[in-house]
Amino acid sequence: MKKIHSIMIIAGIAALSTTAAHAQSKFEGAFGQVGIGYESVSPSTSTTVTYGGTNVPTSIGLSNSNSFAGTATLGYYFPVTKDFLLGIGGEYSPISGEKQNLTVSLLGQTLAAGTYQKKNSYNFFISPALAVGTDGLAYAKVGYTGASFDTGGDTTNYTGYSLGLGYKHIISGGLYGFGEVNYASYGNQTYSQSSVVSGSVLNTSITSSANVTNLLVGLGYKF
Repeated sequence: MKKIHSIMIIAGIAALSTTAAHAQSKFEGAFGQVGIGYESVSPSTSTTVTYGGTNVPTSIGLSNSNSFAGTATLGYYFPVTKDFLLGIGGEYSPISGEKQNLTVSLLGQTLAAGTYQKKNSYNFFISPALAVGTDGLAYAKVGYTGASFDTGGDTTNYTGYSLGLGYKHIISGGLYGFGEVNYASYGNQTYSQSSVVSGSVLNTSITSSANVTNLLVGLGYKF
């Protein structure tokens, strides 16, 4: 009898070990999700103006933009080990940010005023992830991102890198909830123009960039 019990125990342990070794993460495979939340845009500029070879003190004033945000994402997680997955995906943000003021000052005098606005943006990312218990997934994101900014009717396209951290948890079946924070840094864009004013050359060079942070919560489905 003891021998039978020993055999049953050994067989049970072996079965459990085999199941654990081949257990599939609930997040392995394709997924789609939508998120809503809050976004903050921090633009910056530097300006150089010369007239007849002489530097002209010039500045551009910009306010931060804080607004509603929303994204739609599709992706796929591949298993690397039992608890570690590697994902790829793409997301699109169709919602425009809030318009904010833009002012141009020359020699201490405000010569022009307008607005700027972040328009749509996209992001392609890879996502290392770690299983948390049976229903959770903690993940990071590293990506390539692009966004359009409108300045007084002129559209400028920026590109840069993105970073993100998040957590997903199964609610029922393939349905899950998630929360994440993302940061995007859009690299410098330089606009230069030369013209002749009253017989002297006027050179203008404007370099601009932007950092964007958003906090999102939402629902997704693992197919």
